[in-house]
Amino acid sequence: MTPIIIFGAAVRPDGGPSPAMQRRVAAAFRFGAGHPDALFIPTGAQGRFGEAESTIMARLLVALGESPERIREEPTGTDTLSSVRACRAMLAGMGHAGPVWAATSRFHLPRCVLLLRLAGLQARPVPIGASRGDTWGRRWYWRLREVPAVPYDAALMLWHRGRSGG
Repeated sequence: MTPIIIFGAAVRPDGGPSPAMQRRVAAAFRFGAGHPDALFIPTGAQGRFGEAESTIMARLLVALGESPERIREEPTGTDTLSSVRACRAMLAGMGHAGPVWAATSRFHLPRCVLLLRLAGLQARPVPIGASRGDTWGRRWYWRLREVPAVPYDAALMLWHRGRSGG
């Protein structure tokens, strides 16, 4: 099994997927095409608009031609850390101990891979294309936003692991 965890992104006010969500799903789908044993795990709870992020991403995967049997939603994660913890529990429940792949935006990838590894998973990044359409300022906004998030989430993950004994 090749689990591909697709990290959630915003849902638009009209209930549709944001461009970031579409790019994340497309990258995961392209990567999964080369893995006949791929299991897609879209993450994300319901936010302010529309359905759960995981549900919208699962629908996008099916629209791209993916089989619903190869998709397992994780609809409880409200942020990156809770999504990692929920996916870790899901994969442990399935008896999976091998590598996992993280699909997200380029700026978000280092944090996702780090948190998955701190959670005890052998995480690797899904190759992701450039974020077309984002302005220079917008790209730097998202990159700079990760600066405090990485150590904060890493410390929380280590704290959670210490409390649970693993």
